[in-house]
Amino acid sequence: MVGEGFEPGVYSIEEALKIAADQGVDLVEIAPNVDPPVCKVVDYKKFLYEQKKKQKEIKAKAAKVVVKEIRFGPHTDDHDFNFKKNHAIKFLQDGCKVKAFVFFRGREIVFKQQGEILLLRFANELEEYGKAEQLPLLEGKRMLMVLTPKKK
Repeated sequence: MVGEGFEPGVYSIEEALKIAADQGVDLVEIAPNVDPPVCKVVDYKKFLYEQKKKQKEIKAKAAKVVVKEIRFGPHTDDHDFNFKKNHAIKFLQDGCKVKAFVFFRGREIVFKQQGEILLLRFANELEEYGKAEQLPLLEGKRMLMVLTPKKK
């Protein structure tokens, strides 16, 4: 137990409750899973406020990952490829992940080799801006690959 006006140590539940009542504050259980449980003599409302504040701070520090998608066809020509590559470079420089995928319509699925080559070429040309998180993977009618930005 931690508080003011008494020695920290091991107290029985009755003693701890009496100390808390004498000070006009609450007895809050901090770590219930240890033996004996750890309690603190504090104002409960203040304790809840501080916990919410800590949670909010942790949430604010957590990095938010943004995923941008770039869609190709199996027969994408060089101009379109370069145009989309430049967009991907901008996304990676901004710190976003890029999900590039080749969408196969109808019977285009027979060209899955071309789709894989296209995505590998895409990853190769973006090598200095980001690295491939996963290699091209066929999921239904889409072959996709994820690129993550390199650390600055």
